[in-house]
Amino acid sequence: MKNDENFRKLTSEEEFVIIHKGTERPFSGKYNDFFEKGTYHCKRCNAPLFRSDSKFKSTCGWPSFDDELPGAVKKIPDSDGIRVEIQCANCGAHLGHIFKGEGFTKKNVRYCVNSISLIFVPDKEELKKAYFAGGCFWGVEYLFEKKEGVNDVVSGYMGGNVKNPSYEQVCSGKTGHYETVEVTYYPSKISYEELVKYFFEIHDFSQENGQGPDIGEQYKSVIFYNDDDEKETVLKLIEILKSKGYKVATKLLKSSEFYKAEDYHQDYYKKHKKTPYCHFHRNIF
Repeated sequence: MKNDENFRKLTSEEEFVIIHKGTERPFSGKYNDFFEKGTYHCKRCNAPLFRSDSKFKSTCGWPSFDDELPGAVKKIPDSDGIRVEIQCANCGAHLGHIFKGEGFTKKNVRYCVNSISLIFVPDKEELKKAYFAGGCFWGVEYLFEKKEGVNDVVSGYMGGNVKNPSYEQVCSGKTGHYETVEVTYYPSKISYEELVKYFFEIHDFSQENGQGPDIGEQYKSVIFYNDDDEKETVLKLIEILKSKGYKVATKLLKSSEFYKAEDYHQDYYKKHKKTPYCHFHRNIF
């Protein structure tokens, strides 16, 4: 497998499948029952692999395709001597296996692919990113991932003066970073204003010294805006909150470089089958 610094940094779960040829649990992947129009890319190198018009419902528990983009997939006899493994032709990432003769479609072939090996890019729509800090990023990430229109949420750090900070450095309170989530979303499905409203509704924006029992600079409430339009949107919503009688301690800062947090922080509550201890949703707007 190629060693390229431009490849996406993988979580331990992604490495298990993509590099060590593991398999995600059936019916657990985000693209199993997913049929929007677009292109499926390799999670590791972002090479395009499959088009949505080749995807079909096979009820096998994993995303199924009956064709690939020309030259996108490499086929290798599996070590068990029975199956044929499929890999990304560009980087060698493990995708799954290919099966023939099942009769699902006229092409009579099924590319059985792990969702975790893929990234979906919708047709004619550019995904956008928004950045929010609202205490421990485990809870903020957990709730944003449940929001309709959100494609992905990553826990990380923003706002500080140290490059590639570690969790320990951020916790010291000396780097200036805030525990931040990067929310990637579909503008056609959810607006930036809706995301900001939701952010205010899932944490205590009136608390000045942190969030719940998590006290410190890194746990303070912050919205990082990307442009003037986003800034104006946030300011408008803050005024609405104040008119409702709320005190707003949330800072409004210009976005800066976002650093992804360590693997063990990603999807923390999902991994440990727990729920947030100081984040919950309540209706305000």
